[in-house]
Amino acid sequence: MYRYPPKQGRLARLVVALLSSATLAVSLCGCQTTALSDVTGSLGDQPKASQPADPRRDVEVYRERYRANPKDPAIALEYGKALRATGEKDQAVAVLEQAAIANPGNKALLAGYGRALADNGNFQQAFDVLRKAHSPDDPDWRILSAQGAVLDQMGRFEEARQYYASALKIRPDEPSVLSNLGLSYLLSKDLAKAEETLRKAHSGDDKDPRVRMNLAVVLSLEGKQAEAEGIVKAGLPPDEATAEVAELKRLLTRKEASSDRSDGHASARVHSN
Repeated sequence: MYRYPPKQGRLARLVVALLSSATLAVSLCGCQTTALSDVTGSLGDQPKASQPADPRRDVEVYRERYRANPKDPAIALEYGKALRATGEKDQAVAVLEQAAIANPGNKALLAGYGRALADNGNFQQAFDVLRKAHSPDDPDWRILSAQGAVLDQMGRFEEARQYYASALKIRPDEPSVLSNLGLSYLLSKDLAKAEETLRKAHSGDDKDPRVRMNLAVVLSLEGKQAEAEGIVKAGLPPDEATAEVAELKRLLTRKEASSDRSDGHASARVHSN
């Protein structure tokens, strides 16, 4: 379990309490289930245009392929993604670790392994692996953003923002990077900057449920509940919109009691599709 540094204080605990506990899930867009790890930040993977109907089926398919050829990096990557999608994060780390050992020079595999480590809460190790996956002479904005997200989880906000700045030089106004940057400001208690940055991310991609929920969270923390609800339900069918607003209200109702019960430490994970 990762422990937030003391300087993150009450706001970090409140954000965790607001979004969910480690096991609470918030359904978004009907077909997608998003836990705390899914709304905290992006590890550089892009959301798929359509989500698989049943990720457990992907696990079965890729498990058989992996058993037949465990050293194949492409198969290991897909198997690892499928395992993470079903919450089998420890196993995803084990699969990708073995594949990385067998393919030490494969940058894509190292990036996937680093994301799996971060998703599992192994932040320092994740940062070290992601650094190996990145080539300064051929920079990848996704890996830079992932490194920033990991640093944020370790409370190293200023360092994280340097990585986001580098990513944005390569990919200006990229919504997923801006969303991570907005959450960095949120965790360091700068709600005004968080709102400004997340609004920009949302204007660039109002379809990504992660960006939408991140902005709604910040607006809710600022007391702009009506606007937050409008953003959460935008584009959803009436019944789904009503359910999402009810879920956001329930989380908001719980936030103070949950943060008051906290002993000052909270578990956190980061997201990757």
